Amino acid sequence: MRRTLVAILAIACLAPLAAAEDTDPYLWLEDVEGTRALAWVRAQNAKSLGELQAVKQYKPIYDKALEIYDSQDRIPYPTLMGKYVYNFWQDKTHTRGIWRRTQLWSYRTSAPQWETVLDLDALSRTDKEMWVFKGADCLRPDYKRCVISLSRGGSDAVVVREFDTASKSFIRDGFTLQEAKSSVGYRDADTLWVATDFGEGSLTTSGYPRIVKLWKRSGALSGAKTVFEGRTEDVGVGGGTEFTSDGTYDIVSVYPTIFTRRIYLLVGDRLVNLRLPEDASFKGIFRDRVIFSLRSDWKAGGTTYAQGALLASRVDDLLADRNVFSVIFEPSERVSLNGVNLTRSQIVMGTLDNVRTKLYRVSLGDDGWVKDEITLPGQGTADVKEANSDTDVFFFRYQDFLTPTSLYLAENDTTTVVKSLPAYFDVSGMNANQYVATSKDGTKIPYFVVTPKRFKADGNAPTLLYAYGGFEVAEEPTYSGVMGSAWIGRGGVYVLANIRGGGEFGPAWHVAAVKANRIKTHEDFVAVAEALIAQHITSSRHLGIMGGSNGGLLVGTAFTLRPELFRAVVCQIPLLDMRRYSKLLAGASWMDEYGDPDKPDEWAYIRTWSPYHLVKKDAKYPKVFFWTTTRDDRVHPGHARKMVARMQDQGHDVLYFENIEGGHGAGAVNSQRALTAALEYSYLWKMLE
Repeated sequence: MRRTLVAILAIACLAPLAAAEDTDPYLWLEDVEGTRALAWVRAQNAKSLGELQAVKQYKPIYDKALEIYDSQDRIPYPTLMGKYVYNFWQDKTHTRGIWRRTQLWSYRTSAPQWETVLDLDALSRTDKEMWVFKGADCLRPDYKRCVISLSRGGSDAVVVREFDTASKSFIRDGFTLQEAKSSVGYRDADTLWVATDFGEGSLTTSGYPRIVKLWKRSGALSGAKTVFEGRTEDVGVGGGTEFTSDGTYDIVSVYPTIFTRRIYLLVGDRLVNLRLPEDASFKGIFRDRVIFSLRSDWKAGGTTYAQGALLASRVDDLLADRNVFSVIFEPSERVSLNGVNLTRSQIVMGTLDNVRTKLYRVSLGDDGWVKDEITLPGQGTADVKEANSDTDVFFFRYQDFLTPTSLYLAENDTTTVVKSLPAYFDVSGMNANQYVATSKDGTKIPYFVVTPKRFKADGNAPTLLYAYGGFEVAEEPTYSGVMGSAWIGRGGVYVLANIRGGGEFGPAWHVAAVKANRIKTHEDFVAVAEALIAQHITSSRHLGIMGGSNGGLLVGTAFTLRPELFRAVVCQIPLLDMRRYSKLLAGASWMDEYGDPDKPDEWAYIRTWSPYHLVKKDAKYPKVFFWTTTRDDRVHPGHARKMVARMQDQGHDVLYFENIEGGHGAGAVNSQRALTAALEYSYLWKMLE
């Protein structure tokens, strides 16, 4: 590739710096469970807990948060399996949780008759292991056999055990897998698709399986039949069977990158590549048609299909390499696809219209696709919570910032509210409005502002700005009893920014802020912050920011590049060391989002927004609150640990908390989630009042 002299010189100048950065004095903190590292964590926890639990708001916020998390009034979200509705539930009696079921008629009542299928608290006591339930894949049509995934502490790596829902017990000599980042699913009663750690050389550089096998019940795992082997540099592979009303389809998927996928159909003993664009998003098979959306414009059969469109093609046409496609949805400038779910005879499709949801039932008629809009109670957020190809019954929920979530049952073209949250905070006098900020390059960035009762635009309101801005994830208005009671209900302003990198306006909104353009997420975020100050909603003295995971990277970049703009920063389970991120846990899978730091020309731009390399001794930063979890095996806890150690050694005052459990989240049990929330909001009140 031809490069300009300026670019070559820039890379040459960075080379000695990169070498110095590889000599990292804090690498010992990457030893997740090392004695020295955990001693450091315990000392940090003691300091932060002592300071934040002494804040006057801490105890009432903790008590309220735990009450909400344990409340019997929460919505028990359903999973439809045969004649039963299944649900996983945690409360103060069942701290690890119970997997339970009832029948649909009972679920629709105000007091369903639940039957416990698996008690995680009892299992944890028996096994002397603090299990976290990570879901079950069950065999159709009777759903009596399931492979259940159990995690130690909430990590992505799981132990798999086969379970009988009729006897409500694990199957002696059933399918079992040791702890790994496995992908499993039934092909039939005696055959399991399995992609797991088969031993040396069986994982990708991202830490996921690269080999898919079919495992017969009577045989050992070592004798399972290999169906496909991916490359070490792929993100991962997986296999599964699509069960539809028209039959079953055996599919193998290969993920060369996190945003690309090759799909093979197993025809007899032969794998046939379905010739879709690799960056297309496969949604499933419906009425013998493959349903997929496009991440980029695609020309096929003399027709160009638009980026963000939802298309369908018969399986037989794809197998015969015939370019015959029909368009189910085509986007416009501010209207994008936002979810596709398949039922027995309908597609349930969601769209976002300027970050407001619309839902449609889509059926296939003699003259093509027919769309019927589902009436929603407002202009907030609706999403499907449960749908499958066994039935046309499905559930969706509706919510917005100030409207408690309701769960709707849709059947026979009617919708009925079956469950609703109570109001966890008083919304009288509160308002939610949408505004637009102008980013550095002129792009219009929408954001929502939720104001408390008696709000005055005098620049003095404690304000929390949240955003994510990555991986094509759309941030939408949602109802949070914890945030509402801990923040807005106490007089704080809450702001949600829809910055580039997300999926609010389709794939183009995401692509506009990846790799070399990643800095645009920061520019958009700063534009919203500055707009809030210009509107006198708040001021720098009263402005706090929050973000988790990719959003943790966002706020880390924000406070290191613009420290004067913010008074408080909550940096949750973050990426921060972008020099080493691709070598830590699942980090290599994200290089299509951020770039490859081992390539000098890509490190040249990554370094401009890598917080770990931007932080410096002579700057004045806000007192940042970092938190992560020891059992996060997705984003390495070393990111947050090392950032804190470096900042402290530079003389900066920061706070750090690390929960031992929780995986890539705020905790494994409700008391841990309440603790994390109380620490966050106590910190924000301490800093911003």
